[in-house]
Formats: sequence, structure tokens, C-alpha cells
Amino acid sequence: MGKALMIQGTSSGAGKSLLTLALCRILTNLGYDVVPFKSQNMSLNSAPSIEGGEISRAQYLQALACRKKPSVKFNPILLKPEGNMRSQVVFMGKPIGAVSAREYMLSTKEGLFKKAMQVLNELLEEHDVVVIEGAGSPVEINLKDYDIANMRVARYVNAKVILVTDIDRGGSFASIVGTMELLSEEEQELVMGFVFNKFRGDASLLKPGFDYLEKRYGKKVLGVIPYTEHKISEEDSLVEFPKIKGDLHIQIVKLPHISNFTDFEPLHWANGVDYVTKAEEIKGDLIIIPGSKNTVEDLLWMRENGIEDSIIQAHRDGAFVVGICGGFQMLGEKIIDNIESKRGEVRGIGLLKAKTVFAETKRTNHLKAEILWEPVRGLNIEGYEIRMGRSISERPFSIIREINGAKAFEPEGAVGERVFGTYLHGIFHNFEFTEQFLNMLRLENGLEPISVGRWSIEEEIERFSRIVAENIDLGLLMKLLDLE
Repeated sequence: MGKALMIQGTSSGAGKSLLTLALCRILTNLGYDVVPFKSQNMSLNSAPSIEGGEISRAQYLQALACRKKPSVKFNPILLKPEGNMRSQVVFMGKPIGAVSAREYMLSTKEGLFKKAMQVLNELLEEHDVVVIEGAGSPVEINLKDYDIANMRVARYVNAKVILVTDIDRGGSFASIVGTMELLSEEEQELVMGFVFNKFRGDASLLKPGFDYLEKRYGKKVLGVIPYTEHKISEEDSLVEFPKIKGDLHIQIVKLPHISNFTDFEPLHWANGVDYVTKAEEIKGDLIIIPGSKNTVEDLLWMRENGIEDSIIQAHRDGAFVVGICGGFQMLGEKIIDNIESKRGEVRGIGLLKAKTVFAETKRTNHLKAEILWEPVRGLNIEGYEIRMGRSISERPFSIIREINGAKAFEPEGAVGERVFGTYLHGIFHNFEFTEQFLNMLRLENGLEPISVGRWSIEEEIERFSRIVAENIDLGLLMKLLDLE
């Protein structure tokens, strides 16, 4: 039977996801067979699993840290907020319906928890270590009785718990003490130590606080992780939608149901991006309509708020327009949706000659494609798709050459005059494409070409994990886990 190590936090954004990722890589590098697990995650940033299902991007990255293919087993329950206090429930990678927060809490989640624990037991039987990520805080008084992601999981598998806190926010010692005081004695026994995250300064100055925690609870501080810049996606709750006008004014429409906005991180690093929500703000050199959890509702929101008209006018004035996934569907001539919004046929923005019909089954795949769009024709790119829609266009953006490693020949996306749409999430993580595309726009605007820095998620995971390994008491951690 494998060991269960669980990372819980004093709050959302304390650093659970990244510490879990780092410990996954550290233990994997030491030769252990490791996998991640999170019973329930709420996120609009998802990724394809090896089974063709959908999991949170956090568990996807943690799987890569373990050098494992991402599986739905690592994130059995995924909640995708739809607004109006409702969320789509994805179980073992497949949507099983949408429920209100109250309905989910009082009825749905208990049955799913039992199934999720069966999955966790299987993982513990098959692997040396399962590194489990908690959710939010384990001691929210109004939620603790309904918890299926924190101490209830730890109790179920007798996990050793590390409690992590974000010292950069301030109040970290009070957060740890408050969390410990609200845990039961049984739960306090499961906590094996504390980690302080995002520290700037001399860690020796924290010693009086460490001594206090050890005297009061008999638990040691296992590490102090320095504040570290990285390119690993953070959890949704940490995302700040920036308003940066770079050399090129790249604007992204912040839709009410925006999803997979990690697509635009390379644009942020290379130039800066400006998220907009009002019609009068639309005036960029490049305007992007991103993916959406509810394509038709977000299209109608843009129509009602004048953003659609502003995009059309900006396009007439010379702006380049791009749509990704749901954004691509909106840019077409019509959408027929009897599945998601059930509004039937809806007029699209009309900048692309494309038609979309929503289907019952969701496509969730890793893709390799060859671009047909003339400025970068023949360029090979990679990405992934998570979509209900099926679109037809006479001028596709690319040809899909591989689906989950199997050969394919399937047109996707659409091209128009100074506009394209594609289903490929992650397209801008293809750095050669991003560099050529941005430099095309820079040349039009009289700007010098730039070189877009190349990096890999593997390098970022290894670099960040090495920093964590250098700043935790790994010997003590291994001893407490009985992995000496």
C-alpha cells in the first residue's frame, strides 16, 4: 500500500497546487512511483486526460511533474462554474449535469465522494506515493461539515498532512494558529508540519514564530519557500486579469464565462495583454475572443453590451481579430445550440464564413496540426481541444494531422480577411508561431521585430521543484512519511 501525503492550505492561493507539483517531482526524482490526486477541483482551466476526458489543469501539470500521463483518476470531480450559482459537474472526465451550489452540497457531492475515494484507494494500491492536494481552507466553519476535499480525505486514508501558508500576504502565523485551533484533535494529529510560501527576506528572522508553533503544537516548520518567478499556471482564484498596453495593444475580451485563459500567458510575457469588458475599451491592434464555458450566452452578452459592434468596427478600422474555441464559434455566421444554452439557431458575429452545430458529446483531445493560413502556411503546431461544437468552413485555419498520437486528416478553424479562428487551445504556446504572428503585426505598426523567449513546462517544473527541494527539510519529510 502506498503512502498518502496531503498538502492543505490556510487559504485559497496559499500555494497548495505548486507545492504539490514540486513534491511530486522531488519524490519522482528520488525514484518513487508517484501520482497526484485532488478529489474535487473547481476550475475553468482544464486539459485533456489520456482517457479522452477532462481534468483540471493543476492536476494535468502535477501529472507531468510525476512523469505520468494525465489521467481522470487524478481529479475525479471537476466543477466548472456556469454563473448564477450553478456549476457543470464533470466526473471521471465526463460531464454528468449542472447543479446549483446548494443542490450539489446537500445531495450530489456525497455520492461522488464515495466514488472518488474508491479511485484514491486504487491509486494507493498501485503506486508508492500519492500526493493529494486539498482545496481552499480545511476549516471554513460553514463548509467543514460538507468537506470532501480536505480533512475528510486525509482521515479516510490516514494521510500525513503538510499545512502551507502564504507569508507574502501577511498574517501567516495567525493563519496557521487559527487553522490548527479549528481542527479537531484527531485532525491536528494528521498534520506533520508547516511550510511558509513566497517569503522575501531572511528566514532566520522567523525563528521565534517557528519556536512558538513547535511548542504549542509539537510540529516543526518543514520549509520556507522563497518568492519565485515562474511560468507554471496558478489556480483560477489567483489569476489577475491584467490591463497592460504593450508595444502592440493586444486586447482580450473578458467574457462572463471565460475559460482556458492560460492560452494567453505567452502573449502576456512577450508583449502584455489588456483584458476588456466594455465596448468603449475596444481599440486594440489585436483583439481576441477567448474560449467560453457558455458560448451562446457570452455572445449575447457581447451583443447586448455593444462589444460585438465595437469589434466589428475595430476590424473595419484595421484591427486583427482572433477567436479561440468558443471565440471562434462566435466569429462565424451562425451557431445552432440545442445542447448547452438550448437557444437553437443564433446569429454569429459574421467575420468568418463558418457555421457551428453543438453536439451531445464533447471532444477532448491532444492535437498536432499543420497551419493553412498563408502568412505561416506549413508551420506545425500542437495544442488541445475541449469542445462541444462542430464547425464547417470553406477556408480552414489548419489541418489536424494527429489526434492523441493517431494519424488524422481533419480541417479545423476558419480564416478570413485579418481574422482567424481555431479550436486549438495552447496555440500561443507554440513559440515560433507566436513570434511570427506578433512580428507580422509589429511590422504593420512600424515596430522592430522581437524574439519570443522559448521555454518548456518541463524546464519550469524542474527549476521550481529544485528551489523547493533546496528550501525544505527533505530528510525530516522522508522520515515522517516513513520513506527513509
